[in-house]
Amino acid sequence: MAACEGLTADLRERVDAFVSVLQQQKKIASSYDVARQTAEIARRIVSQVRWSNADELLARVKSVGVVMATASPSETAVGNVIRRVLKIIRDESASAHPPHDLHQMLTTPKKGSGDGDFSTPPDLRGSIFEAINELLDEIGASAHNIAAQALEHIHSNEVVMTCGHSKTVEAFLKGAARKRKFHVIVSESSPSYQGQYMARALADVGVETTLITDSAVFAIMSRVNKVIIGTHTVMADGGLKALNGTHAVALAAKHHSVPVIVCAAIFKLSPQFLCSYDQNTFNKIVGPHDVFPFSEGGVLSSHVEVQNPVFDYVPTDLVTLFIFNTGGNAPSYVYRLLSELYHPEDHEL
Repeated sequence: MAACEGLTADLRERVDAFVSVLQQQKKIASSYDVARQTAEIARRIVSQVRWSNADELLARVKSVGVVMATASPSETAVGNVIRRVLKIIRDESASAHPPHDLHQMLTTPKKGSGDGDFSTPPDLRGSIFEAINELLDEIGASAHNIAAQALEHIHSNEVVMTCGHSKTVEAFLKGAARKRKFHVIVSESSPSYQGQYMARALADVGVETTLITDSAVFAIMSRVNKVIIGTHTVMADGGLKALNGTHAVALAAKHHSVPVIVCAAIFKLSPQFLCSYDQNTFNKIVGPHDVFPFSEGGVLSSHVEVQNPVFDYVPTDLVTLFIFNTGGNAPSYVYRLLSELYHPEDHEL
């Protein structure tokens, strides 16, 4: 592929392998692994590829990033991490060329605009490499930093509801369970039934847990103190791309005035918006056999079209609070985080 021209053989092989995994939608352990592998590839590009200025490095990282991001559009963590790396390159290059006076600050073209105005000081490669190492450390510690905030949000004798299985939410609830006694109600989230894995994981560490069907969520919600969920992506408007069934849970919570708390690593924050409710562009559609087995459909199966989407869109007005690894934020503050994490020119890779 053209984007891999100029890469070392080892790096090209690693990019191709990662792209192949994303394209075939093989099971990757978690979004943390996706983010970590993306950052490691970007770090290798910085250290192994020949580049003479920051503009060349930006172009190289972006071209490889586009290939990885388009391999599986639903894996937004890939594009988000690439955008973080591009922001790091711009910031490190700009700090290496500080303006000497106010006049120069106002008249010098903005760094990173693609005009070829970057020169490369000897230590730029090292400073970018070190900043990406810090990003990798942040990704690795995200779940721990989110779980460390659990005691601020979960109190004794509360009833908490969650749905599906999120490793971040699991760590969050287990962190609170070390010093609090509370009851967790888990929606099983059919047809994937990920809630069963969550209920088992919590029960194994002594958390009082009740597994319910998705149809019982509304009836039980009146007894719940708060809903704590994970998400696949936090959209630019503060909405969620979350596991199928999450929207129904959030709607029930809003009806009963129950706060909805979302636990998510900061690399899940995307500058993208929901531009269309067309499921084929926003969602990931999987085989319908889980909800409509062909063996049981008989003649009917040839006359119906069954869609089995993986994700739900949850509007921002149904979310009360985000708990990122950097701290808690209201949905209205998401725009500010976007400006801190990503450069405007990188919102569209």
